[in-house]
Amino acid sequence: MEKPNIVEFKVWGRRALFSDPTTKMGGEKFSYQIPTYQALKGILESVYWKPTFIWVIDAVRIKHSIQTISEGIRPIEYNGGNTLAYYTYLTNVEYQVRAHFIWNEHRPEFEQDRNENKHHCIAKRMIERGGRRDIFLGTRECQGYVEPCAFGDGQGAYDDVPELAFGLMFHGFDYPDETGQDVLAARLWRPVMRKGVIEFIPPEQCDKNLRRELHPMKAKHFSDDGFSGLREFEGEECF
Repeated sequence: MEKPNIVEFKVWGRRALFSDPTTKMGGEKFSYQIPTYQALKGILESVYWKPTFIWVIDAVRIKHSIQTISEGIRPIEYNGGNTLAYYTYLTNVEYQVRAHFIWNEHRPEFEQDRNENKHHCIAKRMIERGGRRDIFLGTRECQGYVEPCAFGDGQGAYDDVPELAFGLMFHGFDYPDETGQDVLAARLWRPVMRKGVIEFIPPEQCDKNLRRELHPMKAKHFSDDGFSGLREFEGEECF
């Protein structure tokens, strides 16, 4: 990368549900107190993404105080019918996020698309427009919204809290097209918030003892018939 390709944006919503995806196969659901690395990465991928690069979440700032609300839900069961369950959501959430992207070295077929200036400018423009796809805060029933912001701007609910630890949490998935390994794995870590800001460690620095392989998986193949990503935004530069 020739230049810092950092993007900063605000994401907010009426409610959010950030849970451990490896353990939420039905039943009651209870949100983490803070968004996971994977959830924020998914939000940014909804804003703008190409297989050419990988988003890396650097930090999140918690703007509003952490509040929860429980609602009775009738989810559909896997064997048919439905049941009654209680979901505990975060409510009235707002976060500031800082991230950057790196080239996906496991996608050499997209090497000709590695135009840092183009992707950075498109990403910033998509943030200004609220994203290319719908934004969800952890789960589909939690609609979110994004807009540009300056990271650290404004008063936050935890600006005066020196340190707050959240224990062992889900960090994210290791996908085959990002690792070059034919397996899906989950990473855990122990986040600590300092003065309202959580600095994420990148996936490769997560403790290997807190990484578990889930099941075999092949990287997705993008063919000319089913993927027009290389031709999309062809010739675009920053404007």
